[in-house]
Amino acid sequence: MGRPGGERPTLESVAARAGVSRATVSRVVNGLSVTRASEESVRRAIEELGYVPNHAARTLMTRRTDLFALVVPEPTTRVFSADRFFAGLVQGISQELEAADKQLVLMLAGSAASHDRIERSVAARHVDGVMLSSLHGADPLPAVLTRIGIPVVCNERPLGTVSVPYVGVDNHGGAVAAVRHLLGSGRRRIATIAGPPDMVAGIDRLAGYREALREEGRPPIVEVGDFTHGSGAEAMRRLLAAEPELDAVFAASDLMAGGALETLRRAGRRVPDDVAVIGFDDADLARDTDPPLTTVRQPILEIGRRMARQLLSLVGGAEIEPVVTLPTELVVRESA
Repeated sequence: MGRPGGERPTLESVAARAGVSRATVSRVVNGLSVTRASEESVRRAIEELGYVPNHAARTLMTRRTDLFALVVPEPTTRVFSADRFFAGLVQGISQELEAADKQLVLMLAGSAASHDRIERSVAARHVDGVMLSSLHGADPLPAVLTRIGIPVVCNERPLGTVSVPYVGVDNHGGAVAAVRHLLGSGRRRIATIAGPPDMVAGIDRLAGYREALREEGRPPIVEVGDFTHGSGAEAMRRLLAAEPELDAVFAASDLMAGGALETLRRAGRRVPDDVAVIGFDDADLARDTDPPLTTVRQPILEIGRRMARQLLSLVGGAEIEPVVTLPTELVVRESA
C-alpha cells in the first residue's frame, strides 16, 4: 500500500517495518540465506509497503539477471510459421518462468552473424541460462555455450560430441506405433515423408518407420520434407508418381501430412479408402483436416515446462536428471 504521501518504499522502510537490519532485507531480496522468521517478516513488510526491488542493484549483488534465453537456430519465417510447435514450446517455458518470477528472451540463430551475437551476449552474462531448440546437425552452439560455462538445456539430444542435458520425446516409439497401426489395418505399401536428416526428430522418426516395416518384411518407401506443408505436398506428388499402388503414408509432422492430404485430394485419391495418412505432433490442424488426421501426440507444452524446470534447477545449483524422454501417444482419427 506504500508510505503516506506517495513516497516510494525503500530498503530502510522495509527494514523498519520488519524490525530487522537493512542488510537482512537486502539478503532476502537477493535470494540469500537468512533465518525463516526474518525472511517471513521481510516478505510481509515488502507486501504491505508495496516495495519493488531495484533490479539493477539485485543483478550486481547476485550476478543474476533473472532472464533466460530460448535460442532457436531457425529463420524467422520458420519460427513464426503455421508450425505450432514453437508457439507451444514458448507457452510451456513461459508458464514455468513466470511462476518462478523470471523472464524469457527469444533469440533466433538463423545465420552465422546471429550465432556470433548470441555468443557475445551469453559471454557477457546478459542471461542466466540458455534453452536450445530445433538444432540442426552438429550445431556449434552447445559446445560454445558449454565452454562459456553457462547452464544449458536442449530440446532433444544434440548431434555433436558435447554432452548437454536435454528434454526429448520418444520419436522412435511414436513412429513405430504409427506404422504398426497401418500394418494392423491391412496396409501393405506404406511410404513415409521423413523429416530433415540433420534433425533428431527426422532421424528417429525415420528409424522407427524402418524398424516397424522390417519386422513385417516390408520394403521402405521414403521421401524427405522439411516439416512444412509445402514440402509434404511436393513429397506426396513424388510418391504418387513413383509408387502409384501405395496405400498408406506416415508423415513425420502434421504440417507435412496436411500437404499430403491436399495432394491426394487433387489426385482423386480417397482418404482413408485409397490411402491412409498418419501425421506426427497432434497439432491443432490435425483435428481440422478433412478427414481429421490420425497422428502421434507429443506433449509440446510439457516439453517446454520441463526444459524450464531443468534450467532453473541448474542455475540454482541443484542436481538434475540429464536426460528426460517424454512419452508419445498414437491418436486415431478418420484418416487412418
